[in-house]
Amino acid sequence: MADTKSKALLEVQGLRKYFPVSEGLLWTNREFVKSVDGVSFSINKGETFGLVGESGCGKSTLGKCLIRLYDLTEGTIKFNGVDITSLKNRQLKPYRKNFQMIFQDPYSSLNTRMSVNEIIGEPLSVHKIASGAERQKIVHKLLNMVGLSKEHGLRYPHEFSGGQRQRIGIARALAVEPEFIICDEPVSALDVSIQAQVVNMLEDLQKELNLTFLFISHDLAMVQRVSDRIGVMYLGQIVEIAKSMQLFKNPQHPYTRALLSAIPKPDFEGGGIDGREVLQGEVPSPINLPAGCGFASRCKYVQAKCHQLRPTLTENNSGHLVACHFAGALKIV
Repeated sequence: MADTKSKALLEVQGLRKYFPVSEGLLWTNREFVKSVDGVSFSINKGETFGLVGESGCGKSTLGKCLIRLYDLTEGTIKFNGVDITSLKNRQLKPYRKNFQMIFQDPYSSLNTRMSVNEIIGEPLSVHKIASGAERQKIVHKLLNMVGLSKEHGLRYPHEFSGGQRQRIGIARALAVEPEFIICDEPVSALDVSIQAQVVNMLEDLQKELNLTFLFISHDLAMVQRVSDRIGVMYLGQIVEIAKSMQLFKNPQHPYTRALLSAIPKPDFEGGGIDGREVLQGEVPSPINLPAGCGFASRCKYVQAKCHQLRPTLTENNSGHLVACHFAGALKIV
């Protein structure tokens, strides 16, 4: 794992991404789904930053915003100190090869009409890195790096298993020698035995190539294993950031505590699920977010202030940030 005191590779401030929802014949009544709503954090060079949260909380949208697949509604993104927030396609192209994405569904992210050689080699042509025999040599090297052979390059995506397709996606992401890779649920569609192989491969590649990862996942145990630091996301907002070990030993936000209590544990005594925190209430609509804390409707520690004022990420102790008015006072441990 990386030294989290190293220089920040990615800095995000006040990032918001709203999607319009239209009603009426002439789109006169417009509302917005607030998919990402005021997110700020940084990722250091060589670090793996884990991002966890419920389905629909905005994790994948945030990832796509970071590499500018989506334009931002508001906020800034700095990559290696350069503000890339408002860069147009032509201006952004030199930076694009520095950040890549491994998508959740390895099949739908690959062009079924292209051979593996073409899929992996396409970024090399787009960024004018290599062509002809040199391009093919690089493709063969990338296939070897992800545990495939050059013969696999002649095949098409439908001829591979899910784990092999994900390896192809990883090879494509590595083709342009990026510094930063977003892993969006990279193993969720794979069998458990294959998940470990892919994660081990990613860790080896990170050490070999000095990569920086944003690892998005529902699998808390997997995130704990691979991450230096972890951010917990709820309803478009990051509610807690801490070092991996610190977060699992001492969760400060009520939502984080509930998430961690849901991790399956071996029950050799047959005692059931005692100690698990089951959340009550409904998740607020991302179209009509409450004025105060978004978690207030499900929090057993809720007080009047929670409905009136939105908490901000505040450092409770060294490197541990929590967005809760009463996290310290309530001794959530």
